[in-house]
Amino acid sequence: MGYVIEMIETEEQPTLIMKAITPVGDLPKILGKAFGDIIGYIMELGEQPIGPAFVGYFNMDMEKLEVEIGFPVSKELPGKGEILAGHIPAGKQVTCMYKGPYMEMPPAYEAITDWMKENGHTPKGVVYEFYYNSPEEVPESELLTKIVFLVA
Repeated sequence: MGYVIEMIETEEQPTLIMKAITPVGDLPKILGKAFGDIIGYIMELGEQPIGPAFVGYFNMDMEKLEVEIGFPVSKELPGKGEILAGHIPAGKQVTCMYKGPYMEMPPAYEAITDWMKENGHTPKGVVYEFYYNSPEEVPESELLTKIVFLVA
């Protein structure tokens, strides 16, 4: 499958997030609760997210996956309890829009990694996935996920 991979440069993006360390099998349950809690708090503040839900992956340890779960917001907003003010750093990003089941994403990641090597870019740690829809809304084959690597 061919993937459209792009290099973009972005400004710092304010976010509201929750952090977790979890086995990958527990991720769907944790994400559902976190997304609901964060959306509820954003609405409580009288605000709206300005983009899709995301997860930042800080490692790939499937037993102790370290993640940041959140939404981009229009300006710095205060945290509350487990909900923290955060940001996605400014800088260069390599992005790819993926369509299909989450479990079939590895080839897209391989294509992005190959593209970065071929073009002389080094990943800077966090990898983000932005979820434009969910399995509750569409069949798995229609899921849209933007994969974003921060790069040097």
